[in-house]
Amino acid sequence: MTTLVSSTDTLTRDALAVLQPGFLGTTAPDWLLRRLGEGLSSVGLFGRNITSPEQLAALTERLRAERDDVLVAIDEEGGDVTRLEVRHGSSFPGNYALGAVDDVDLTRAVARELGRRLAECGVNLNWAPSADVNSNQDNPVIGVRSFGADTALVARHTAAYVEGLQSAGVAACTKHFPGHGDTSVDSHHAMPRIDVDLDTVNARDLLPFRAAIAAGSKSVMSAHILLPALDPERPATLSPRILTGLLREELGFQGPIVTDGMEMRAIASAYGIERGSVLAIAAGADAICVGGGLADEETVLRLRDALVAAVRNGELPEERLADAAARVRGLADWTLRVRGASEPGADSQEGTAPGTASTLAPDTGIGLVAARRAVRVTGSVEPLTEAPYVAAFTPVANIAVGDETPWGVAAELGRLLPGTETGSYSDAGEAGTDPAALAGELLAAAGDRTVVAVVRDAHRHRWMADALDAVLAARPGTVVVEMGVNGAEPRGALHIATHGAARVCGRAAAEVIAGRRE
Repeated sequence: MTTLVSSTDTLTRDALAVLQPGFLGTTAPDWLLRRLGEGLSSVGLFGRNITSPEQLAALTERLRAERDDVLVAIDEEGGDVTRLEVRHGSSFPGNYALGAVDDVDLTRAVARELGRRLAECGVNLNWAPSADVNSNQDNPVIGVRSFGADTALVARHTAAYVEGLQSAGVAACTKHFPGHGDTSVDSHHAMPRIDVDLDTVNARDLLPFRAAIAAGSKSVMSAHILLPALDPERPATLSPRILTGLLREELGFQGPIVTDGMEMRAIASAYGIERGSVLAIAAGADAICVGGGLADEETVLRLRDALVAAVRNGELPEERLADAAARVRGLADWTLRVRGASEPGADSQEGTAPGTASTLAPDTGIGLVAARRAVRVTGSVEPLTEAPYVAAFTPVANIAVGDETPWGVAAELGRLLPGTETGSYSDAGEAGTDPAALAGELLAAAGDRTVVAVVRDAHRHRWMADALDAVLAARPGTVVVEMGVNGAEPRGALHIATHGAARVCGRAAAEVIAGRRE
């Protein structure tokens, strides 16, 4: 018996409904508005789309004028990964700092306030939190985006984050299933492979996702990773065993499954985004995230047409596409129901209104409270009273973090100690960095001033660790601020671990160095 394929109009609407594309610019282009009218259900926002909370609110209002139930998604983790405050740095510490404090009530409160800001600007789906257990300290893409390396800690904070975010009316998208924490390759660049046994996956990586599902996470994001213990052939995003067999049937998750960015090389290089998208929907995914790099109408049309063609040629069951579209629309319906009930217009905390970071000097809200509590200090020196020289050791940022967001302590320290100067030092690339030469250059620039050396994952970058050692040998009184994962023993006369590079983390460190707060 032959099953009749639905009308082209229904197929097209369903194919558009499962896409989560991005776009260029700070206003909605005509093509995007037109596709919303034709069935597109979601739009993804990135730092390039945001200049201020007022502009963002106007943008989302325009989108909703075309489609009231549109899902407006964003990758706003707080901490190092921020889109709302991409130009100034986040008012919230990230997961690693929250895990260091290990107060689930604080994590819940931070997530609620972040959700309130998102809802106030018209965003109703956040591609967060990261539930990855950072079991590999050399992980190039997770790191401080994780709550930590302890599975139970990650699980309880993931659940608290989901509860806090969704209490503000913003749907959580817990990621990166089934766990990206034990990788040594960034899936933006290539396919990571995790060779651990099934018992390890169950005991370590899946526990936080079980906690997120129990907490009611409205969506889950898949990882572009190959995990042979679960599927030796297909990466998680394209694996029926992992998405349908494990996540749906074994773990019981019934909300929409969102893919990580399909233009990431782990998928795009091996399968192509069209074929990859078809395989992902067939495997059990419900929404195709695309637009971090490909952000044009042509991409949307290519993916729409690939999905429609796959249904017509029998590669993708029509019922599977319809089910995926229905799950996306169901999430959109939830956001409509909670709009207004979550009090997105409640008064913000003093000094934490969205976008005011660059104009209000003191942040006195929950983000700064959390950042201060996350700081760990080893050693002791007298608080600085004169302006120091801040040397920022700058690694190449991973794509998720981006290199457009400022980080460090110089700006915040300059407010407390006017006249603070800074220099940036980085790897020389293939030719290699001479640590002694770099240290000599730094010390010459510093002159007689105290050196504040700011590093980020020094344990992962040999050039950085060696150059820091050379500086410490010449200047034992140097203050060291580690703003990444604490993978090495504390060094320096004073060592400050901030557990992340958000702007508020820099401020908390600056307060320790100067011995006072604004």
